[in-house]
Amino acid sequence: MHGGPVDILCITAHPDDAEISCAGTLMRQIELGHSVGLVELTAGELGTRGSATLRRQEAEAAMKVIGARFRYDLGLPDGFFRSEREVLLKVVTVLRLHRPRVVIANAVRDRHPDHGRGADLVREAAFLSGLRRIDTIFGGKPQEPWRPTTLLHCVQDNWIDPDLVVDITPFWDRKMEALMCFRSQFYDPTSTEPESPIATREFLPFLEGRHRAMGRIIHAPYGEGFTVQRAPGVRDVMELA
Repeated sequence: MHGGPVDILCITAHPDDAEISCAGTLMRQIELGHSVGLVELTAGELGTRGSATLRRQEAEAAMKVIGARFRYDLGLPDGFFRSEREVLLKVVTVLRLHRPRVVIANAVRDRHPDHGRGADLVREAAFLSGLRRIDTIFGGKPQEPWRPTTLLHCVQDNWIDPDLVVDITPFWDRKMEALMCFRSQFYDPTSTEPESPIATREFLPFLEGRHRAMGRIIHAPYGEGFTVQRAPGVRDVMELA
């Protein structure tokens, strides 16, 4: 773990989850002056293509395109992590270390079971992180309780009706640049590695269609959708698209 407090912390199961689902939103918030950090629960070591080492290199390159302050993974076992006490406390420690106002997590349900489990894990940890009787230590010092104000869940492979949509039109090209840092994971006609659901010729056109469908909801060319556990509050209804 490294890096200090940030405004927005994205905690997802695998490298490339953030790029696929919410990189445009992260870029928009950074341009607005907010700080962003990226944390993966796993190194994605069970991925069909590439390797954990290669994906880490790709993740670092994508982080620079996004403009995030830091990126690391918690080393949980890809495919096998569960919301057990030790695992929850690892995520609580991360939340108390970075003290984000907004947390972005995986989709609440999806094709990959790690996504739904990751969503549940982060949701539970976000609540526990605010309980003063749960003790965590980082750097030899006790941590103070911290509970994020807002928890957003991405929409990933499976369609989920969004509760809110962010217009990412100005950031679409950069989002794709960040995504393509993960070249090992996507379609390459010269690759000899096995095909995966995201390494087909059809996936990137599907992804663009998904973002266009989200954008259409708010009358924008491209959008990223999110669901929420509780209704978000607004101070000015005139800001709603």
